[in-house]
Parts: sequence; structure tokens; C-alpha cells
Amino acid sequence: MDEDRHVAELYRRHVSAAAALGAALTGDRAAGEDVAQDAFLRCVSRLGLLRNQDRFRSYLLRTVTRTVIDDHRRADAERRAWSRRTTATAAPAERDPITDELLDALRKLPLRQRTAVAARFLLDWSELQTAQAMRCRPGTVKSLTSRGLAALRAAMGTTETTDDRI
Repeated sequence: MDEDRHVAELYRRHVSAAAALGAALTGDRAAGEDVAQDAFLRCVSRLGLLRNQDRFRSYLLRTVTRTVIDDHRRADAERRAWSRRTTATAAPAERDPITDELLDALRKLPLRQRTAVAARFLLDWSELQTAQAMRCRPGTVKSLTSRGLAALRAAMGTTETTDDRI
């Protein structure tokens, strides 16, 4: 229980500064709070490895900064990869494979199902590649993909068994 009080005190003392920094770096208050929460959890999980407990604030703020930078780099890399992929594979008369109807249906899927479906069909990743990216087993990817496709078919009012609409 003493450890819980210590963590609660660290949170009370430092998370508002981390959220403010996150908001400044992301340009969005809610995103800043999310980054601060994630960074706090990451730092607390490594609290025992921190040599000087008094340096927790700077450790937390560095973690917020690194998280925002890493997320930004990852998003940029994904946008560039997507741009290269769509530019290289798109025929002039080809229609956009992601219709508004499909996008709405995808948004309604749970994150893990949405990730599995997108990785398998939009990125054309294998089950193994998807499993590695999601840090789960290939069987989990199969299950998530199957449930996600079933939910998409139901949402879009189709009983097609082929994946030509995705």
C-alpha cells in the first residue's frame, strides 16, 4: 500500500506538467493528456530502475518528449509508405479502395480487429508480419481478422465471402 501512495504522490506532483508539455508538443490538449498518461505508466513501470528517485520529473518529461517524437516519426513513415504504395500501385482509372462506407464500418471495429484487418488487407502484410507488429500470435491475428471481416460484412450489409470490397 505504501508503494501505491508513492505512485499516487508522483502522479499528483508531476502529471500536470507532463500533460502541459504533451499538449504543447502535439498541439492538442487531449492528445497531450494521453501522451502524459502513457509516459507516466511507462516511467512508473521502470521506477525501480531509476537511480535517483528525485529525478522522476525529468525522466517523465523526457519520456513525454520522446513519445511525441517517436509517434510523429512513426506517423510520417507510415504516411510516406502509404503514399509510395498507393502511388506505385494505383492505376489512373482505379477507384479508391477505401470507400466512405468502409471507413465508417472500420471505425466501429475494436482497435485490435481494425488493426489486424488494415494490416492484412491494406498493407498486404502476412499473418506473421501482422502478429509481430501487434505483438501477438499469428493465430490471434487470424481470429481478429476473421471477426473483423464478419463485422465489416454485417455493417456493410453484404454476405460476400471474398474480400474484394476491402
